[in-house]
Amino acid sequence: MLAGPALTSPLPTGRSSTGLAIRSGVEPQPVLSGLGLAVPVLQRWWPAAAAVVAGSVAIDAVGHLLHLPLMAAGAGAAGLLLVWTWRRAPADPISSRSTDAAGWLQRLERLLTQFDQLEADLPDDSDAPLVALARRERLEQLRLQVTAPGLQLAVVGAVPALVPWRDAVASSLQGAAALTLHWSRPLPSATGSWHWPEPFASCDLLLYCLRPPLLASDLRWLQALPAGQPLWILLLLPPGGDATLAERELRHQVPAERTLQLLCLQDGGAVDAALQPLAAQLVREGRQLRRQCRERCLADQHRRWQADLETLRRSRLRVLQQRTQWIVAAAVVVAPLPSLDLLVLAVANGLMVREMARLWDCPWSADQLRATALELARASLTLGLVEWTGQSLAAVVKWHGATWLLGSTVQALSAAYLTRVVSHAMADTLARSAGVAEPDLERIRREAPLLVAQAAERERLDWQAFVQQGRRWLSEQAAGPLTSASA
Repeated sequence: MLAGPALTSPLPTGRSSTGLAIRSGVEPQPVLSGLGLAVPVLQRWWPAAAAVVAGSVAIDAVGHLLHLPLMAAGAGAAGLLLVWTWRRAPADPISSRSTDAAGWLQRLERLLTQFDQLEADLPDDSDAPLVALARRERLEQLRLQVTAPGLQLAVVGAVPALVPWRDAVASSLQGAAALTLHWSRPLPSATGSWHWPEPFASCDLLLYCLRPPLLASDLRWLQALPAGQPLWILLLLPPGGDATLAERELRHQVPAERTLQLLCLQDGGAVDAALQPLAAQLVREGRQLRRQCRERCLADQHRRWQADLETLRRSRLRVLQQRTQWIVAAAVVVAPLPSLDLLVLAVANGLMVREMARLWDCPWSADQLRATALELARASLTLGLVEWTGQSLAAVVKWHGATWLLGSTVQALSAAYLTRVVSHAMADTLARSAGVAEPDLERIRREAPLLVAQAAERERLDWQAFVQQGRRWLSEQAAGPLTSASA
């Protein structure tokens, strides 16, 4: 966090903030007369009209030669084509998959709906309602940010505290569009979280004031800038300082992935001359900077909420896994089956896939979900996970002599563990297929071995926890084989 609250200073301009440059991007047009309205229509349709006239003449000539009513047929076909074209041009609603600001807002609204669905059954004493309220407030802030006029520029780093200097910066950057400057206090040289707070993270452009040489803390703050945020660096040089040498050293010290736009200002120098390239960019690219900033902030928020939602889904999946795996194991003890049928019983019979589809808001049908689970199950057999789990779980059974007489115990534990592996791979598949109307089974078939192998590796990291659960389940089976199944 930055030291102390940010100091904001609205920058007045010669024109109103409701002017034409930033708010709408389109200047008001006078009402056109009939002739003026016809001009753009003719400019748009004259190539098609010329082609129709030429084609009509050619068709009429051929019709006279062949004594066929080609002109009438051609006119009818043209009319049908025109009607079909008009019918294919309805108003196109904003798609939730669009990457503009409206599309991102729809995506965020959909994520909030999914949060509400997953958190609906949480206990009343949880903090979920407060978190949900904070998300709603953040979405409203983003809506206001999207519709706010003007540009937002942050001035951070070694910012001189002199009022005349700041007034000179404001005057140098003043342009036709409304502009708000956000001034920061000196950045801390050490902090537990190198994270840019608001409003600096959501500014359209950031001006970083730096006194050479580059310090480690300055480098950390530059590295922590949001990806895609435009950056200008203002080098504040002492009198007689070598600007060329300072620029060369800085370019070698800052990582190459960060594009540097440098300005140099010596103490006592003209501020307006030093900031002229930045002022020119604000005038030239103001609309583009504003649009890119809005979409970047919305995309970043969507990424964070998507990660939070995935964490919530995985926690629910873990509860679902632990409940289902022992039901499957108990069923295998009662009716042991060969390995392939056992795996199909464990994952492809609908014990979990429908609940997982609800968690991931997946619109696939039950048959499509079952086919996807079958592909992952076959991949686990191909990779030999059945044999590996059987060998690894044999030692677990030996710890409990009372259950050794159950010949299907190893098979049951293997079914329980494979339920975890394949359901983990299924969760990865659903997460990667978010928004897809139906599964691409051919692609899933190609990617299934890798997904299953990655899931098995991650589940193997939790092997000790599964062994402890297996011990408890074996004890319950020794006391009464049907106890866990009824639970």
